Amino acid sequence: MRFTLHDGWTVEAVGGEVPSQLVGVRVPAVVPGCVHLDLLAAGLIDDPYLDENETRLGWIGRVDWRYQTTFAWEPDLTYAELDLVALGLDTLATIELNGVVVAQTQNMHRSFRFPVGPLIRPGRNDLAITFAAGLTGAEAMSAAIGPLPHVNTHPFNAIRKSACNFGWDWGPDLVTAGIWRALSLEGWQGARIISVRPLVDVTSSDAGSAGVLRAHVEVQRAVGRGEPLTVTVEIAGVTREGVLRDGETSTVIEVTVPDVQLWWPYGYGDQPLYPVTVTLFDDNHDDTNADRPAPGPWRGRVGFRTVTVNTVPDEHGTPFTLMVNEVPVFARGVNWIPDDVFPARLTQQRYATRLTQARDAGINLIRVWGGGLYESEDFYNACDELGLLVWQDFLFACAAYSEEEPLRSEVIAEAREAITRLSGHASLGLWNGCNENLWGYEDWDWKKDIGERTWGWGYYTEILPALVAELDPTRPYSPGSPYSASPTLHPNDPAHGTSHNWEVWNRTDYTEYRDVVPRFCSEFGFQGPPTWATLTRAIHDDPLTPDSSGMLLHQKAEDGDGKLLRGLVSHLPEPRTFVDWHWATSLNQARAVALGVEHFRSWTPICMGAIVWQLNDCWPASSWAAIDGDGRRKPLWYALRRANRERFLTIQPRSDGLALVAVNDSSAPWADVVEVTRRTLAGVTLATVSVAVDLAPRAATTVLLPRIVAHTDDPAGEVLLAGSGGDRAWWHFAEDVAAALPPPGLSGSSTPFEGGYQLTVTTQTFVRDLALLVDRLDPAASVDDMLVTLLPGESVTFEIRTNARLALADLMSPLVLRSANQLVHPVP
Repeated sequence: MRFTLHDGWTVEAVGGEVPSQLVGVRVPAVVPGCVHLDLLAAGLIDDPYLDENETRLGWIGRVDWRYQTTFAWEPDLTYAELDLVALGLDTLATIELNGVVVAQTQNMHRSFRFPVGPLIRPGRNDLAITFAAGLTGAEAMSAAIGPLPHVNTHPFNAIRKSACNFGWDWGPDLVTAGIWRALSLEGWQGARIISVRPLVDVTSSDAGSAGVLRAHVEVQRAVGRGEPLTVTVEIAGVTREGVLRDGETSTVIEVTVPDVQLWWPYGYGDQPLYPVTVTLFDDNHDDTNADRPAPGPWRGRVGFRTVTVNTVPDEHGTPFTLMVNEVPVFARGVNWIPDDVFPARLTQQRYATRLTQARDAGINLIRVWGGGLYESEDFYNACDELGLLVWQDFLFACAAYSEEEPLRSEVIAEAREAITRLSGHASLGLWNGCNENLWGYEDWDWKKDIGERTWGWGYYTEILPALVAELDPTRPYSPGSPYSASPTLHPNDPAHGTSHNWEVWNRTDYTEYRDVVPRFCSEFGFQGPPTWATLTRAIHDDPLTPDSSGMLLHQKAEDGDGKLLRGLVSHLPEPRTFVDWHWATSLNQARAVALGVEHFRSWTPICMGAIVWQLNDCWPASSWAAIDGDGRRKPLWYALRRANRERFLTIQPRSDGLALVAVNDSSAPWADVVEVTRRTLAGVTLATVSVAVDLAPRAATTVLLPRIVAHTDDPAGEVLLAGSGGDRAWWHFAEDVAAALPPPGLSGSSTPFEGGYQLTVTTQTFVRDLALLVDRLDPAASVDDMLVTLLPGESVTFEIRTNARLALADLMSPLVLRSANQLVHPVP
């Protein structure tokens, strides 16, 4: 029996820095939810995401909030045990039932279960949960354990709460409180299933592959109950059972599934998933007494596959190659942050939409970053279905963490729960100890502040790997990202293991991605603004400028606008208007990240991973995201899709000249003859060579181009083109700021269809990176392609999805139909 406790709640400020207008005010509250959303719904605060409202709401994190409800209860004698189950409390919570304190909790990242049968009374029951001020509490805990180094402003590392909730270099400082996941009463009798860890393996023979499921089942017995219990596991029509003898509380049941279909990452095969049912019976094989609580039988899904990481040293250093079903996988990845500052708003549909956007950009791996959350089942289910491998960080980021109490036991409890909960997901491929903490200890001047105190090393090298070995030995573990495969090496050595590249963006030009060949780059990125519709919905500065007050508040990176401009002027003319600034910085972000991805992929198999920072945003802001805070695809998204295509041509500089690189990351051979031509911007062919491509699946080749095409005496007026159609690769001998790009000469025609338009654009001149910014006309509109480069006389057809009526003149407007040419020749 499960009785949800989501109705009738109110919330009230009861302590701390309470504004005078809120003293004694009680407002309706939504559960699951958080106090910001409740205050917003009541009209007591403005939208924290708009304009400069964030700065006016810092007081919320310094207030104690009391949530209260009443519920009616009628005793049910068929359930001897009654528990209060909280799946998510944010964060310093005191739970009271009928005036009695049930428990106090201090961890957002885990669930809690408390027996409350003796406290429940027939009829009306009063339930209250008081959340102590999160920001004040973090500061108090930091003072108590001794301050330890961290990035940003607040001591997020002193409390087990989402680190980015205290502000990050892409996110707002909005410290939340509330019942953020489901809350319920659960009744049960005799015994109940606590957890199931359905760990899988694959055995191969001439007859095919067999899947092996080992279901690790934990049960709880009622006090005084120790009779034998039977556990059954059913999968793919096969049922096996095991017996728990008197007093036993755990068992492992093995089931073999013959002729199993393997689960693969996206682009490597299909994603078959097998439903699993685990049922608990009493000694009479009657499930009406044993396991009669709300969950009933445990139900889940598994996919049969193996995952390992190859870190055997070679002539280039130490690789970091994900192996799925013993096949090396190039990780075309993105980093994931919480998709909303207020995660109770994240629905199954929103997760599916965002992750489908990732898959459609050619992504096969999602890294869940350690400063965020263990996401909901909806997230991991979607990854299972879409074929997105999950690299899961444990929740430590950019800080030193105490290894003593009170944090130590909380860390162990939350890690145990996370490993157990997520172990059944086929998509889960890797456990990672922390984000940048090993690097921070080595290079960020922490050592003098830490001294002889603990700082997290024991978590990453002892506690967490031991828990993974105990609970989920089917998956690899890495102590951190970056990590160079050995404690004796610098943690961010690109020749060994995983590395992060933040020299680009912070200090150097993005062309310097090409100066390093990492074995696996698990973070790199470049900023750009949100789409126009998102920006103008959220920020209403008049006039809008890069340094207007609202714009600056939505730019959290240190010297972010300075870095945007410095990263731009080597490539494009300095924009004269805000509209041109918006387009130029959006385009430059797309080019910068695409250059990095193409460079890393061109070094396959020496480099076997490129995980872009970042896929998504949690609010409308200038950031590294490819999808902005309103869910719109930025130009970067289209550049990622092109750079991540399975069959991929790129022209790359090598030590002895320009080379054509072909990468075949598909399951079929690729045989082709690629024409490489040097042309004038007027389209005249000056030289041509043919390059034969004959690649096995998952292979790459590099061919040095002869001087006749690779050299020019007129870099401003010539380009290099390889391939045709969708497999085109360009090399621009000069940056746009020095190139002889002509004014764009464009004509177009549009054809309506059900749900949108087709716009065909023909160019009379060479046009670079043609883009249709349709959100300027209709915020709900989208376009299928962007950043298309055309020779004189060529055409491209864009498919626009919209319910609005859009005139051809509007679609062809120079503020909607954009190109790099316009930045060289600005629109008057």
